[in-house]
Amino acid sequence: MWYNTKASELLGIDYPILQGPFGGNLSTVELTAAVSNAGGLGGYGAYTNTPQEIFEIDKQIKKATHKPYNINLWVSDHDIPQSGLTDEEFDKTAALFKPYYDEAGIPLPEKPAPFQSRFENQLQVILDIRPKVFSFMFGVPSADVLEQCRRSGIVTVGAATTLDEAIYLDNAGVDMIIASGFEAGGHRPSFLTDAESSVTGTFVLLQLMREKIKTPIIAAGGIADGKGIAAALTLGASAAQIGTAFLATDESNALPIHKKMLFSDAAKYTTLSRAYTGRFGRGLTSRVAKEMTGKEFGYLPFPLQTIFIAPLRKAAIEQQKWDMILFWGGQISPILKHTKAAALMNALIEETTAHFAGLKS
Repeated sequence: MWYNTKASELLGIDYPILQGPFGGNLSTVELTAAVSNAGGLGGYGAYTNTPQEIFEIDKQIKKATHKPYNINLWVSDHDIPQSGLTDEEFDKTAALFKPYYDEAGIPLPEKPAPFQSRFENQLQVILDIRPKVFSFMFGVPSADVLEQCRRSGIVTVGAATTLDEAIYLDNAGVDMIIASGFEAGGHRPSFLTDAESSVTGTFVLLQLMREKIKTPIIAAGGIADGKGIAAALTLGASAAQIGTAFLATDESNALPIHKKMLFSDAAKYTTLSRAYTGRFGRGLTSRVAKEMTGKEFGYLPFPLQTIFIAPLRKAAIEQQKWDMILFWGGQISPILKHTKAAALMNALIEETTAHFAGLKS
């Protein structure tokens, strides 16, 4: 059957369907457990969480499901130079975004405090709690860490946006590699070159990787139904990862207006922008993202840009100025149908089964 793949075997799941792990407080225990309990692999994006929070989240997931699940971290969790952020750099950003703060009627924030990386401490928690799957973006953990994961029975999954990154991950010895196409919503997890260079679509990237690497591949980006899963498997993927469709379900922690926008006509238009976080990411097109195109020189490095934008985002939500907010979402958003995670999983399984059954008849 179509679901008997290397990914299903490695991950210990019934169906090679993965829920994309959402960072920025968009993941929930409820969504992660719902997908895992339905036979797929639920995922929790924890890169913004403290080590203690990750420990508590893991305890909650273990109570909600006895099935395998994935916890995701970012290997590179900031882009701040060693010299730090200068007053001149901050003033340039403040001047660039001042018209939006004025429009919202709020003062510009102070210069963000220095950021301390959390990854090493977060990593220790992963090794302690031993989730079935540890996925990571924006780089690769050390060979020693990967070996510790192997000895602990933790399946490691890296993300590639280019063929070069896939080959790098393959040589590093990770267990599975995500082919992250540029159709996907959220941040582009590039790590060998700038994200603006990672403009290969999912199915092209998948085919290139299939020719050049030996590691099982997970296709991600532009997949939201059974036909998309079937296409990925047909082209050589061992599993499909679905993000936006699960982000739109009731179980995710996205704002109600965010979910409403994903099911609206606005979902037809998406933009890749650095304006909101300092890193390149896709969301539903906003006025700010459009007007800031070509002004990337004035953004703060990640995550300082996120911290700087936070008061503006909060005010825009309170004032219902939706055109000032970049709601994360992929290019596939216009075909979304389901608001319940279990119903979405059932549909994905039934549609994929029906597709392959139709080929045999």
